[in-house]
Amino acid sequence: MAGAVTLSDNEHQVFDRMQMLKAFDETKAGVKGLTDSGLLEIPEIFVRPPNELAEELTYKKTQIQVPVIDLSEIEISDMRKKIVEEARIASETWGFFQVVNHGIPQTVLDGMIEAVREFNDQDVAEKKKYYSRDNTRRVRFNSSYDLFTSRTASWKDSLTISFPGLDPIDQDELPPSCREPALEYSKHVEILGNTLLEILSEALGLETDRLKNMECSDGHRLHCHYYPKCPEPELAIGTGKHSDAGFLTILLQDEVVNGLQVLYQDQWVDIQPIRGGLVINIGDLLQLVSNGRFRSNEHRAITSCVGPRISVACFFSGNINNSNKIYGPIKEMISQENPAIYRDIMLGEYVSRFLEVGLDNYRGLDYYKV
Repeated sequence: MAGAVTLSDNEHQVFDRMQMLKAFDETKAGVKGLTDSGLLEIPEIFVRPPNELAEELTYKKTQIQVPVIDLSEIEISDMRKKIVEEARIASETWGFFQVVNHGIPQTVLDGMIEAVREFNDQDVAEKKKYYSRDNTRRVRFNSSYDLFTSRTASWKDSLTISFPGLDPIDQDELPPSCREPALEYSKHVEILGNTLLEILSEALGLETDRLKNMECSDGHRLHCHYYPKCPEPELAIGTGKHSDAGFLTILLQDEVVNGLQVLYQDQWVDIQPIRGGLVINIGDLLQLVSNGRFRSNEHRAITSCVGPRISVACFFSGNINNSNKIYGPIKEMISQENPAIYRDIMLGEYVSRFLEVGLDNYRGLDYYKV
């Protein structure tokens, strides 16, 4: 027919994929909704590209582990120096370490994990009340924040709770199933976050409160991830390879199913859960302000045929409501021998750029290099 528009095979594939993504999103039931239906094969939108699957065959299994730092004697001067030095080495090499004896009671950690489980085990109708892709909502539930921009949909559901610092959250906004545990965990993890920033400030040779005074810990977000068991774990991914965009991340993971891996010396290393331990990793903004001294390393979460796996990531990304806040390499990190390798960034622009692309395509620091 004259004037008719025909689509190429590639355009058909893009259109079909978008239709599948929309259909999945509109259920508002998440990945758990799929597994509850009893499916035996994962939908096409969750299958990783052939090149990624082929790349898996090149990785070797390794038994090395990320450093573990004991914070129990942080208030003792000589022991503090040892802890600071351990944190410096880990932050410059791995960009990851675990902490134990960090001051958060085991009951609070267990309560947070169980609260995430209870939220996800609710009837779908109750969870749908919180389902949203509006990033300005302080409490929202969805499956893959980057569902429509990533190459592969992530095999997980997430409840995100934002604690914006000076502007306290309305407790009634939180789901009743996890309200008290989330508030209690948030209170403790904020204290730990500030303690870690003090340690990292000293590790950079700065005054103890330097990073805190830069508003690195003004507000934080809890991303409560629920990874259902997957019928074809070799094809799917829980969270694709990425580095974190903020300053610092504190991760609580359950001890039932392991899934977190960090890329170290071109090999994926399992980060085995430690009872009572928390995983700490450096984010892109801390790599930027340290002028590359500290390393924001790539990591991912794999899927499993058993589950669910539950984790709670607490992101310290500064006051994202202060969009005009400028961050750049700290002046003490710059010299003639070590010139600035990143340009100054405006926080609002930085956050917007992060949200515009899929997590698997995000290369924020590359964009901000001098």
